[in-house]
Amino acid sequence: MKSKVDYPKAGLIRRLSALIYDGLVIAAIEMMAAGIIIAVLEALVAAGLMNYAPYSDASDLLTKHPIFSHVFTLYLGAIWVGFLVYFWTKAGQTVGMRAWRLRVQKLDGTTITPTQALIRVGTSGFGLANLTVPIDPKKRGFNDMWAKTEVVVLPN
Repeated sequence: MKSKVDYPKAGLIRRLSALIYDGLVIAAIEMMAAGIIIAVLEALVAAGLMNYAPYSDASDLLTKHPIFSHVFTLYLGAIWVGFLVYFWTKAGQTVGMRAWRLRVQKLDGTTITPTQALIRVGTSGFGLANLTVPIDPKKRGFNDMWAKTEVVVLPN
């Protein structure tokens, strides 16, 4: 078995920088995902298979309809969570983490499981979990404590 390499733990600034970078990437993906839904709705209207009444357009329907608004929000949330879970479990890095040479891993240095990834997302508080990094001796975010993971800085 391969022995674990002890990389330095990631600090708050590096984590937040990667978070901001990933936020931009996720925003772009979310815009494309929303665009796909709007394109499908517009195609259905153009084909005469549905209309927006009493709503004025696709945006109005997706934000004000009692069912569509919740389904649309869940859809966008699933894409966000799916992005994080996929990259954390496949390579241990999102695009932002790669740019800042960060990797999330199990305590033994291996890639995290989907369950650990979901725990990290669920306990992240949209990044606020990182605020425990400066006060924790092991430099863990609150979500890392719960998921039994660590974020390390990779060498150049």
